[in-house]
Amino acid sequence: MIKASNIHKSYGDLHVLKGIDLNVEKGEIISIVGKSGAGKSTLLHILGTLDLPDEGNLSLNDTEVSGLSQKELARFRNKNIGFIFQFHHLLNEFTAEENVAIPAFISGAPKQKSLNRAKELLDYLGLAERISHKPNEMSGGEQQRVAVARALMNEPSVVFADEPTGNLDKATSNDLHNLLLKLRDEMNQTFVIVTHNEELANLSDRTITMEDGLIRV
Repeated sequence: MIKASNIHKSYGDLHVLKGIDLNVEKGEIISIVGKSGAGKSTLLHILGTLDLPDEGNLSLNDTEVSGLSQKELARFRNKNIGFIFQFHHLLNEFTAEENVAIPAFISGAPKQKSLNRAKELLDYLGLAERISHKPNEMSGGEQQRVAVARALMNEPSVVFADEPTGNLDKATSNDLHNLLLKLRDEMNQTFVIVTHNEELANLSDRTITMEDGLIRV
């Protein structure tokens, strides 16, 4: 489903990615691990089309993303990709339901249909009683679950997660690990996760170790 070949990325004189080859299958949970500065987040941002490689090819669902205009790329990203970050990035002025529905609103989906799906996702993730709550009325774990629901809103082909448990305590992290496994098993959802959390990496279907801008084999 994801095919990346010979991905290079530099920032000034710093050569961050030095020729990455990576294939991801539908329904996989892949963890990317490695020391700080190895290029993990840079790779994740390129795979998620948030940044472009200097060299190499990237296709998602048989679409070669380098051939898309900025506007086409934004539409493609909204439809096909979900994101979860270390900090949930919820909008404080909106309820959980509204935060989850934002990707659908951006895509131009009907408002009521979008809100109905947001409710269904929040219910599925055990947050039915938090639908009308704003972020500051929820715990850190609840806020991150809202962020997961938002990532799933447009039924993406893949969800990219950058240190999704980095801001959570151990018990809440374990809850999130179990949730990701449930989403893979019940929805065949694909995840590519950058993490320093060994337990999360060990639960993944595949762990990829990066070192000095390359995948260590």
